[in-house]
Amino acid sequence: MAALPRAAPFPGPSPAAAAGLLALLSVAVALGADRGGGSRFPWDAVRLPQDVIPLHYHLLIHPNLTTLTFAGTAAIEVTVTRQTSAVVLHSKRLHITRAAIEAGSARLAQEVQVLEHHPLEQVALLAAQPLRAGQNYTLSIQYLANLSESFHGFYKSTYRTQEGELRTLVATQFEPTAARMAFPCFDEPAFKARFSITIRREPKHLALSNMPIVKSVNLTPWLVEDHFATTVKMSTYLVAFIVSDFKSISKITSRGVKISVYTVPDKIDQAGYALDAAVKLLDFYEDYFSIPYPLPKQDLAAIPDFQSGAMENWGLTTYRESALLYDPKKSSASSKLWITMVIAHELAHQWFGNLVTMEWWNDLWLNEGFAKFMEFLSVSVTHPELRVEDSFLRRCFDAMEVDALNSSHPVSTPVEDPAQILEMFDDVSYEKGSCILNMLRDYLTADVFKAGLVQYLQKYSYQNTKNEDLWNSMANICPTVGTDKNELQADGFCRTSQQSSSNAHWTQGETLDVKAMMDTWTLQKGFPLVTVTVRGKNVHLQQERYVKGVDSPSSTGYLWHIPLTYITSKSDTVQRFLMTTKADVIILPEEVEWIKFNVDMNGYYIVHYKDDGWDRLINLVKQNHTVISSNDRASLINNVFQLVRIKRLSISKAFDLTLYLKHERQIMPVLQGMDELIPIYRLMERRDMDGTEKQLQEYIVNLFKDLIEKQSWSDEGSVSERLLRHSLLLFACVHRYQPCVDKAKGYFTEWQKSNGTLSLPADVKTAVYVVGAQTSEGWDFLLSKYRLPSFNVERNNIELALSLSRSKDKLQWLMDQGLRGDIIRTQDLPSITIHVARNPSGYHLAWKFLKENWEKLVEKFELGSNSLAGIVTGVTSRYSTRSHLAEVKEFFSSLEEKSAQLRCVQQALETIEDNIQWMDRNFEEVKTWLQNNHL
Repeated sequence: MAALPRAAPFPGPSPAAAAGLLALLSVAVALGADRGGGSRFPWDAVRLPQDVIPLHYHLLIHPNLTTLTFAGTAAIEVTVTRQTSAVVLHSKRLHITRAAIEAGSARLAQEVQVLEHHPLEQVALLAAQPLRAGQNYTLSIQYLANLSESFHGFYKSTYRTQEGELRTLVATQFEPTAARMAFPCFDEPAFKARFSITIRREPKHLALSNMPIVKSVNLTPWLVEDHFATTVKMSTYLVAFIVSDFKSISKITSRGVKISVYTVPDKIDQAGYALDAAVKLLDFYEDYFSIPYPLPKQDLAAIPDFQSGAMENWGLTTYRESALLYDPKKSSASSKLWITMVIAHELAHQWFGNLVTMEWWNDLWLNEGFAKFMEFLSVSVTHPELRVEDSFLRRCFDAMEVDALNSSHPVSTPVEDPAQILEMFDDVSYEKGSCILNMLRDYLTADVFKAGLVQYLQKYSYQNTKNEDLWNSMANICPTVGTDKNELQADGFCRTSQQSSSNAHWTQGETLDVKAMMDTWTLQKGFPLVTVTVRGKNVHLQQERYVKGVDSPSSTGYLWHIPLTYITSKSDTVQRFLMTTKADVIILPEEVEWIKFNVDMNGYYIVHYKDDGWDRLINLVKQNHTVISSNDRASLINNVFQLVRIKRLSISKAFDLTLYLKHERQIMPVLQGMDELIPIYRLMERRDMDGTEKQLQEYIVNLFKDLIEKQSWSDEGSVSERLLRHSLLLFACVHRYQPCVDKAKGYFTEWQKSNGTLSLPADVKTAVYVVGAQTSEGWDFLLSKYRLPSFNVERNNIELALSLSRSKDKLQWLMDQGLRGDIIRTQDLPSITIHVARNPSGYHLAWKFLKENWEKLVEKFELGSNSLAGIVTGVTSRYSTRSHLAEVKEFFSSLEEKSAQLRCVQQALETIEDNIQWMDRNFEEVKTWLQNNHL
């Protein structure tokens, strides 16, 4: 590892140095009257001016865990690119007590006036003498602030020990725009700098930051000052520090990086799995990217209160406890998969995001889409037994759900203010980003794709990039593997001679332009629907934008470069064809019985087979579904229901396809079948539908009954089998399939008798809890266990069970508690509210709760955040009546403009309209179909 350049820590190692600093600053003007009095703020844009560039921050942070405040000093070395009398930087809720600017050589502090601009979260330091271009200066700022009460900035978190004692810790969450709540800074990703951090703490606490501690100084018997090594050049949103009483376990990777997992002391025995996974994954990435991890250590810390899943702070990744802690005796298979994926995601960011960072938040997907894609790639190699490939498709379907709405946005979208930036952290940036990368890798081949990534990371290390930098790195790649066979063709694309036969018609003499192709996927919203018409040997293709809803604006003007793949009844060799025009024709060597496009759903598009194309495929899966892969079957199920939504197919046709599911045994198609059918049942359940919803429920249960009965109530089998078991038994018990309910009741009674000490199989626990929670006594017993530290890894399962109660009082209590945050952590409120909204007894309550507590929710989770968006869309997603639509419209239009214009509000309204039309159009036909097709 390259040794890091050392820099003098600031301020010095003793109180004397701090006193010296105060003397230096005494020249600075006392603030007060100048806090904006009289002078106009010199800047009026959201983005900072480019005339002052930060080089190095020296930060001293002293949090007080009793008064819940902190004091800070920032000395920021800057360079001036254009003469200016004002330095504008970010500051939010910081009370600046003194400020000065010191010229590099003069050692004289120049007094400054400080102006604040609250709406832009900016402060300006106004110098009496202009700062000259080409010169370096040091900005010295002292400030005080309260610890944040939300989940961002420098915030407090609490937990209870086994003995019930309440303890406090402080942690940071700066992405995207909250570093400014902890220290004054140039809080934009392109202003990369080095950071030398010093933290003061009590002796009983431990301080962590991005880098290892280089020395600790005892200032007084009750105060220690930790000095951390200087960081590499990085963006402000990646800075992190924690002061806590955590314990840790460590290992060293094969290249000598120290990996440690930190947790509250009582849970350190659940840290082993994460530690082993992190070691394996870091080794994998160093090898895959051919770039050594540049820091000496990587800490993974489980924070008791944490809004998202995890955060990639360089060298100190932070996690929600459920995303890091694993108990081999109690945790389920899905929990193991989730933890491995989250760690893989955050460690991928150490290269994608931290080493090479997007220039601005409009290209957030360069960070998030990549980390999401890499978690799939890395885990499939390091943990093949988890079979992540079985869950990849799910994310593309989730992305399409949002991307099919008119309120979607291109992967790369202009954003300005903090709320818009937060809105970028959605399924389009993450899931769609990862799906189009998967498509590109399938198209370029794994070797070329990897070589392009490595070139990109090496070229732009410690820099900031835009979309096209990535595409340019992908062009003209010749992987070094077996060089003798590689030739750079005249068209500038590299092909191995072995492949040229099957891959030649990707390019056929045309230049392969990765940028032209990928711009069609990142700069326009939505995705294509490809319509296939077979006439003899000729396959006619047409592309258009797939968009839900009637009032959708015309989708003319949309055109994608689609890397089509297909197999036929005559050949299972994957054929490839790049479609760059509205319409095209493929000529097959011979006539075929059926053709299936988008093999394994590697492409981000859906396919409609005209004339009898669908009938042929439906017959194929009915006769022998294993002729095509399970991903192909899952994609047929998904596509057929999407085509019903836009009136290209009848609902009967979609239901005809589902009949084959009686024989399906693979996880992807089974879960996809459920994901299409259950929401239809839920829509009907919301209205009194003359018993049709009961018939539909019976149909769904009967479809999977054989598979449900085959499930053992145990934890045996592969991860995919265990995940499937968990979903099937939960489904069967929630939908009151009697044999399942009886079995679960028996387990629950035994478990209750043992006072919760009986060890239940991890994968069937949720089903048992859900059935137990249906009685008032069972519900209370579950809640009593939920409150015990020993049940922490099961909290999510118990929350789900508690929120499926039929008692309105209990459901209301759950949401109120989540908002209060003592028994139920506020971080879990979004998921609890969504569970309650999905419960027929709770959906009115959830909507009322959202309306009555809107301001509090915004304060806790931030306007634009994924948590808030999840609540809005989750609470309204099953509405399907005009009166509901009117009510939702009315509430949001009564709010201030910023709330009313949130993207999630548009998504919610579009989804309700879509539901209304769906019900009006399809209800009678579903009713008739169910009467004619008894299973």
